[in-house]
Amino acid sequence: MPDRLLPLLTERPQTGDALGQTLGVNRVTVNTLARHLIEAGVPVQVTRAGYALPPGTPTPHLTPRSGTLGQAMRYHGTVTSTQDSLRAWADHPTHPAPHGAVTVAERQTAGRGRRGRTWDTTHGTLVFSVLLTRSLRGGPLTLADLPLMPLAAGVAVQRAAGVGGLKWPNDLLAPNGRKLAGILLEADLRGEEARRAVLGIGINVTAAPQDAAHLSALHAPGTPEPTRATLLGTLLSELERWLAAPATDILNAWRAANVTLGRPVLIHTHEGPLEGVATDLDAQGSLIVTTAHGPRTVSAGDVQLVGSLAPELPEPSGSGPAP
Repeated sequence: MPDRLLPLLTERPQTGDALGQTLGVNRVTVNTLARHLIEAGVPVQVTRAGYALPPGTPTPHLTPRSGTLGQAMRYHGTVTSTQDSLRAWADHPTHPAPHGAVTVAERQTAGRGRRGRTWDTTHGTLVFSVLLTRSLRGGPLTLADLPLMPLAAGVAVQRAAGVGGLKWPNDLLAPNGRKLAGILLEADLRGEEARRAVLGIGINVTAAPQDAAHLSALHAPGTPEPTRATLLGTLLSELERWLAAPATDILNAWRAANVTLGRPVLIHTHEGPLEGVATDLDAQGSLIVTTAHGPRTVSAGDVQLVGSLAPELPEPSGSGPAP
């Protein structure tokens, strides 16, 4: 029943009497519903003026959406992770999540980054997941689509944020090298086909874990400070564009925004550490590293598969955990 109240809440306070009239309950019940939302992790503000949400709260009714991605959207206060929540929705026996569905949460109790790392979130972080069951270029989702998805998502995040540089394969860094955003792609495979992919993104918007960075500290003077709702709407549009873009466009856009190429790297692979200089990407988005023994190619696909180890670049000095 508390979910009945959430769609009525806006950034402007409304009295319990007004909300109760809409819901067909008294103001005491409205207060109880608001308290249940708060206990679930939704940041409802309760004042003498009434009930409201903080500016920029990324609920479905406050987030601008124009394309396919995010037309089906669920907002939660607290979840284990948006990845898990979206998978559960996709597996619902009677009302499964459609292609392009999005889950957003204020807090994750078991959020994960690459290689099982903790994905830390605060109320100043935008964290969400997108369900992809078909290619945005048209047709079914294939294994060949997966390697470029983290790079396309990285370009989309950088364009939406308007600041920062991309670190291969899935991070956005602030100009000082601290982490602004992280990307996690998980795929459910069926033989040689990709049944679906779940793309998770976390961006530090108005707050950040220790030693990470956030967008509100980087926005240009005189420009509106970013909010999570407006950023989510912009990012969903950018994702729609870049996930459907030709591979050459994705790779060129990533190269133009990267902070990896031309620098020494240390990559942990299943064969052991690989050290050299990152020189370029190949046509599949894999990183080409020039080592003392010649060029080596490392897969860029950040797809979490049972029994596989994803390659990893070291965190730059001062960077924080995945948002």
